Amino acid sequence: QLTMSLNSSTLLNEENSQRPKRNTECLESLELRTPSSFQDNPLQQLQLASQEVLEKAKKSGRSKCPRCSSSRMFYCYTCFVPVETVPTKEIPTVKLPLKIDIIKHPNETDGKSTAVHAKLLAPDDVTIYKYPCIPEYEEKRHEIALVFPGPNSVSVKDIAFHLQKYTKKGVSDNDDDCSREPFLKQAKIELGEKNLNECISSNRSEGTRLKKIIFIDSTWNQTNKIITDERLQGLLQIELKTRKTCFWRHQKGKPDTYLSTIEAIYYFLVDYHQEILKENYKGQYDNLLFFFSFMYTLIKNAKCAGKE
Repeated sequence: QLTMSLNSSTLLNEENSQRPKRNTECLESLELRTPSSFQDNPLQQLQLASQEVLEKAKKSGRSKCPRCSSSRMFYCYTCFVPVETVPTKEIPTVKLPLKIDIIKHPNETDGKSTAVHAKLLAPDDVTIYKYPCIPEYEEKRHEIALVFPGPNSVSVKDIAFHLQKYTKKGVSDNDDDCSREPFLKQAKIELGEKNLNECISSNRSEGTRLKKIIFIDSTWNQTNKIITDERLQGLLQIELKTRKTCFWRHQKGKPDTYLSTIEAIYYFLVDYHQEILKENYKGQYDNLLFFFSFMYTLIKNAKCAGKE
């Protein structure tokens, strides 16, 4: 499963590599073949909650979903809840700075999608829709953006500037309007010049503040139907250009900058935190990769074991 740019890890693309003789050699070989090498691989540096609960669940095997009773490993990808062997209280919860809508293609395999990770780990801020059942966004275009690469997409740092184009014209947009002079004079008396300027600046930024971000959960070949939907037309589009995927499901012919959905969400939030909120990033959203990083390690180790 992939997002907007959908995954294309070369992790599993090993036919041209030399066959390692020992596990340590396998790890070195993997380091060379992963989309981002271990030296700059963020999965090594993540500040994660203890994954001991996942280790225990792995040893005990598949378990029942508490809602639908289906047999699953770690979590139920249809009910968006952990299985019985993974207590909810031992799963970290991430608070996000804005709301996230994930639009999932109906043909996307539930069990392969990483979108559910976001819902499990940030349940209050993430909503998953199965296309074509999606919201109407037209009236909220001034506070919503869509993560998807394209000729008109912009970088995260330019979001506020471009959202201004969608802001509805109103009395707060025209500080020089003569009709506002009596109000401004009175406000200066009550607030003072400095506080008034801060208030105006705050109102401006509030008018162009991003409140929701949309991601498409689909393979690249399936995205066209969703991205051309009239309900998504006219939305500001954001592109993540500099990140490389660690996803283990390789999609032939796609560059390693095509991310899995949970990676795209994570990297967007890190950039948003630094570029828009102007705050130092200290791992606030790292736990969004709680399941992803664990599975990455499992698959990496399994492949190495098979090469011994």
